[in-house]
Amino acid sequence: MKRILLVGAGHAHLAVLRSLAKEPLDGARFALVTPRPRQVYSGMLPGVVAGHYRREDAEVDVAQLAERARAVFIDGEVAAFDAQQRTATLADGNELEFDSASLNAGSLADTAIPGSAEHALPVKPFDRLLERVELSPGKHVAVIGGGAAGVELAMAVRHRGAQASVYSERSPFPPRVAARVAAALRQQSVSFLATAVTRLEAGGRVIAGSTEARYDQLVLASGAMPLPWLAASGLATDERGFVRIDETLRSVSHPEVFAVGDCASFGEGRVPKSGVFALRQGEALARSLRALVRGQAPAPYRPQQRALMLLSCGRRYAIAQRGAWSAEGRWVWWWKDRIDRTWLRSLQA
Repeated sequence: MKRILLVGAGHAHLAVLRSLAKEPLDGARFALVTPRPRQVYSGMLPGVVAGHYRREDAEVDVAQLAERARAVFIDGEVAAFDAQQRTATLADGNELEFDSASLNAGSLADTAIPGSAEHALPVKPFDRLLERVELSPGKHVAVIGGGAAGVELAMAVRHRGAQASVYSERSPFPPRVAARVAAALRQQSVSFLATAVTRLEAGGRVIAGSTEARYDQLVLASGAMPLPWLAASGLATDERGFVRIDETLRSVSHPEVFAVGDCASFGEGRVPKSGVFALRQGEALARSLRALVRGQAPAPYRPQQRALMLLSCGRRYAIAQRGAWSAEGRWVWWWKDRIDRTWLRSLQA
């Protein structure tokens, strides 16, 4: 009986568990290790912050999904991973052995800016963000990072009554979408400061070159950095420390280990660290794991050429983009709401 360990419950592994719940797989024992039995779905996180959803309405019951998939649920956090010995050690000291493993453990907020690790609230983990993010009227929150996560969060915070500002050296969006995002920020009275942050200090101080400003709270949404235990795992990594994988989503150095989502590096960074791409990876991974158990070759993963981006704007208003096409409006928000709710329903009993 092959022992398959799933590390983390990101989009890809949720898709795998959904597949196993629909069509059980004999010949393997699956175990899922993740630190939370219930977790907030990232696509609905801005809606929770903005007050459009109750937290429980945006949560995935991971433990229940694992049970339906006939996988052992392990409430824990991986502290060390040894690809050669095929073991994962948890923070409590317990050691898990496996024949094959799949990593979908996500990433951490990038703390390359001096002082960010000490003085800013990272976007991840979401539970901690929801508990601590400042939403009180009269407070001013500075979000460091102008990508989708940063601008969505800033507009959600502003919708709840607090002031919000976004720091980003440049907009990462295509020109047409960048113009829509800039207009949405202005309409929500969210300041966008097109400057690089050079240091964060105690008391909510943001240093950007020769300028300085003070805020009630600093939130870090400035990209991704790898989990620290990957560096000592023995797995081949790219220059940033993410696991290098081939077209079958397997480690290029240890083919018995798969890696997907934010913790993986596919095709020289051609695949963005996005839930839309991770979900497609999960569907390919489910097929590969079934092939692995049956002694067949794993299925190749083909990333989509044009992925749909839906970006919420604080109020019930959103921006859509796919390839060269883009649109915005209340109808886009309701479209996004329907897609998000459909995804959550697909994970429920």
